[in-house]
Amino acid sequence: MDQLRALKALVLSVELGSLSGAARALQTTQPSISKGVAALERSLGARLLRRGSAHLSPTEEGQRFYERAKRLLEDYEEAVGELQAGVERPRGRLRLSAPLALGQTVLNGLMLEFLARYPEIELDLLLDDRFVDPLEERIDLALRLSDGARLPADLVARAVGRWPRLLVAAPAYLAARGAPKRPQDLLQHDYLRYAAGEDGLPLQGPGGAAVAVPVRSRYRVNSAVALRDAVLAGAGIALQPSWMVAQALGSGALRRVLPRHTGPAQLGHLLYAPRRQLPLRVRVLVDFLAERLAALPGAEG
Repeated sequence: MDQLRALKALVLSVELGSLSGAARALQTTQPSISKGVAALERSLGARLLRRGSAHLSPTEEGQRFYERAKRLLEDYEEAVGELQAGVERPRGRLRLSAPLALGQTVLNGLMLEFLARYPEIELDLLLDDRFVDPLEERIDLALRLSDGARLPADLVARAVGRWPRLLVAAPAYLAARGAPKRPQDLLQHDYLRYAAGEDGLPLQGPGGAAVAVPVRSRYRVNSAVALRDAVLAGAGIALQPSWMVAQALGSGALRRVLPRHTGPAQLGHLLYAPRRQLPLRVRVLVDFLAERLAALPGAEG
């Protein structure tokens, strides 16, 4: 069995859980698959599969090799497809990780548009606020939002957006409590914040002057969407990224508070593993997101 077919046999054996399943998928016999995988193990000097009576599973080394082999086969099949078609056509499966709030409010619609544009691509959108390492979790692309913290040195990072954070409140709240005239007035208001944040509010005023307001919050919530909804309901004042509240500001459902002051800007980056050549399906997703995220309302140039 040649090396490429042996890789296919290994990948299918892991995914289907048996050598017989891989044999059926490749339209060959189980002994042929078994010999091919064994030859692959000998050439690598490592055991890749644990063979049980009813089921097989990859060893720790086998799991790592399976992940690389799967990517290699996907790239090969994409290259063959492009050659046979005579033109470049993105195809295959993509796994995109992104923060929960951005995924719910922005990315879900963008990804449906992306899939309509590229009908031969399959996409898994995985929403999670924790940092997801593309190298460890078999993610093709991770979209991360930060305040400018250092990004992992072993990943490629492409900047795709910068959004100021704005102080906002509902008109009903401002009518009842009055609008703050200066940052220190926030101490007399109900300030709402994301649960992971610390007390205190750093602001930047006219001319770049830094102001630190020692606000405390009675209400904290670990969902950016819930925080925005609480502000819309008139519960208080909150600092929100411009992409999150642009629509509500445009409709009048929210109003800027202290409009000459902003919070630390939110930065967006696309993270992916360094490779000599990104697969076409990943390249088109990177370009699509870079274009569309930079055009979100409230983005800074």
